[in-house]
Amino acid sequence: MPGEPSAGNAIQAEGLRKAFGKTQALDGVDLAVPRGIVYGLLGPNGAGKSTVVRILSTLLRPDSGSATVDGIDVLRDPGAVRRHIGLAGQYAAVDEYLTGRENLVMFGRLSGLRKSVARERADELLERFDLVDAADRPSKGYSGGMRRRLDLAASLASRPPILFLDEPTTGLDPRSRLGMWGIINELVGDGTTVLLTTQYLEEADRLAARIAVIDHGRVIAEGTPAQLKARVGGEALEVAVVDAADLEAARAIVAGVASDEVFVEPERRRVRAAVADGPSALGRVSAEIGAAGIATEDLGLHRPTLDEVFLALTGRPAAEEAE
Repeated sequence: MPGEPSAGNAIQAEGLRKAFGKTQALDGVDLAVPRGIVYGLLGPNGAGKSTVVRILSTLLRPDSGSATVDGIDVLRDPGAVRRHIGLAGQYAAVDEYLTGRENLVMFGRLSGLRKSVARERADELLERFDLVDAADRPSKGYSGGMRRRLDLAASLASRPPILFLDEPTTGLDPRSRLGMWGIINELVGDGTTVLLTTQYLEEADRLAARIAVIDHGRVIAEGTPAQLKARVGGEALEVAVVDAADLEAARAIVAGVASDEVFVEPERRRVRAAVADGPSALGRVSAEIGAAGIATEDLGLHRPTLDEVFLALTGRPAAEEAE
């Protein structure tokens, strides 16, 4: 029956396609997002992440394909979908000339809450998001982190079971970003399903239970962070030398055990490469480094990072995406 939530996945999408002129933003995206987790969407700028969110949140119609959110068809009943979701992006949607409290009451009223209920909900959100002291000040004077918290609080006015976060921590300082991560984890702990797009791979690694990597409008990989890292293969052996003059010698030693390309970071005086048998490779390199008289700051095995997964899957480094 339309409008009734499903007991299955919180979000389901099949074959989503969307073009803007000659640009194919989405080219057949499939997603299945379980309930009660953070599901991350990763991809280079222009890969289609925000387009997916706009379609699922009923702000944009796909050219073809289908999608349900909380069991509700986004094309057949967009009004019902909106009653089941919250949306917060990288740019705060609050009215900067209203106070924090006024903004939250306004969003509550727009969500269909009675005035008295909207005021009660505003007080709850101000407390939860540590905005009580600034509640009656115009939000124009809020810091970036405060405005982002207020925007997220506004998206939760109607207690939606599903929340879309489109790069919510972009531009925040590290302390504010950590604070947002804590809030997101609390929301999931309360049963909220979060679809998160982010340009920070560390953020996806810390928050997401599952991740879909999108490139050129297609999902090219999907799974848990551990599953995606396993696709890169094995462990990586890393050597950091004290003297930059020893970098080439260290590279040659590591190349002798590497199962793939050897990466050299001159500015960090570091050599890194994937190896098939970690303990054996580490023992051999340690012995050869010692015999060559090379002083090291670090020598050890490391599991692949999401940065390496991203590079392996898309052919582009994460730093390029962040730009």
